[in-house]
Amino acid sequence: MTLPNLNPLRFILAFLVMLVHIPEFFRNRDLPYFNDGIIFHRGVEAVYVFFVLSGFLIIRLLYREVHDNGKIDIKKFYMRRILRIYPLYFVILISGFLYYNVVLDLAGIPYENDYNLVNALLLYTFFLPNVGTALYHPGGAIEILWSIGIEEQFYLIIPPMLLFLRKKFFVKFFIIFTVIYFAIFASNIFPFLQRFDFLYFYFSAGGLLAVLHERYDLGNKMHKYLKFAILIAFLLYFCTDIIKGINLNLYHFISMILFSFVILTLSYKPVINIRNAPLNYLGKISYGIYMYHPLVMQLIGLILLKLVAKIDMPDILIVILSYGLVFGVTFIVSHFSYVYFEKPFLKLKNKFR
Repeated sequence: MTLPNLNPLRFILAFLVMLVHIPEFFRNRDLPYFNDGIIFHRGVEAVYVFFVLSGFLIIRLLYREVHDNGKIDIKKFYMRRILRIYPLYFVILISGFLYYNVVLDLAGIPYENDYNLVNALLLYTFFLPNVGTALYHPGGAIEILWSIGIEEQFYLIIPPMLLFLRKKFFVKFFIIFTVIYFAIFASNIFPFLQRFDFLYFYFSAGGLLAVLHERYDLGNKMHKYLKFAILIAFLLYFCTDIIKGINLNLYHFISMILFSFVILTLSYKPVINIRNAPLNYLGKISYGIYMYHPLVMQLIGLILLKLVAKIDMPDILIVILSYGLVFGVTFIVSHFSYVYFEKPFLKLKNKFR
């Protein structure tokens, strides 16, 4: 069964991340920018929704695999992850380190690195970019990888734990894991969990809702008015200051619960349909949109800095150009990357289903 609302949601989330990064980038280069409005400050929350969505989809597939085959084929699972995530991850990683350590130097643009290159490469190569980003300032094009690292860490931990688990115990497992892990995270017994954003409870909460639906048809049994209420709460969360100033642990708890029910609400008997052909395709290439846009911003920023130095342009025109060019070039690059670079890996990935 396909879940048609989720591809468009992927794009919307990537779009929200870009809405945060574009004005931040141009502000840091003393260029005009626009970020008035709460929606321009919800990029981190959009990534948290990505986490829940990922847990919902992947754990749903693992549960179905156990239901159909009696167990998880761990080798095939990791081959699918490698073929989906690794190619683009390492393209961005290599491009980012080359850009900040070679290209900027050749262009005569000073950039001070605050890290040992070998240490940083080891952290990012072995999927600890959240640690590298917390310890150093490697540049936005590399820092974007922090969320991918957390996702891959979660999937290194959970599938082996599920390997010999019967499907009737999945609900209990994810309840116990989510509650205990969140309690440990919130208690700050291990401070590094918060410092380095080991936010595994978002994935497990999404997975829990997926399994609850598979077991009890939860998404189809929810009343439509409850679904409307959940979506209204989601809009208020992203478009108002309703969460401003609350305790960090309460913030994560509310976010985890709300985002999990939003994904469930959009997946089964949805009360709204956000799917159309353009949004669906943009959702398909959203991994590329998320990964490429910091590098594209670097390129557009260099071009606009040179233009502004030579041509007197009104601020509004610079703002329009910055948004228009970054969005436009990112979409084009992501399209060609998806068609000519990622698709061959995705076709190979299908052989491991």
